[in-house]
Amino acid sequence: MVSPPELAVLILAAYRGTQLAVHDTILDVPRGWAFTWHSKRDTSPVRAALITLISCIYCMGWWVSGAFLAAWLLLTDQWHGTPLLVHGVEWFAVAGGQALLNRWDDSRKDADA
Repeated sequence: MVSPPELAVLILAAYRGTQLAVHDTILDVPRGWAFTWHSKRDTSPVRAALITLISCIYCMGWWVSGAFLAAWLLLTDQWHGTPLLVHGVEWFAVAGGQALLNRWDDSRKDADA
């Protein structure tokens, strides 16, 4: 089980990773390719799902949180010996924390406008 400081670091990393995947300009070109690919057949449910995934902070945040948590658990050898349900709860904790940070970040942008 991850400790509270590890959980905090994972939440911050998942928040930043989600911002990178959804908003940062460094990934504008791949996102542009995906939107162009989608526009060629915009009735495709698979293409629509991909576009939803890459443009939604909560959708992408869930998967980024899971990837960071899995990488952390495997690299620190915490994966084994802990029930899978515990890791599921940790995933919810990391994803929930990053979602709260994203909500806070979004609310600050609205206040600045």
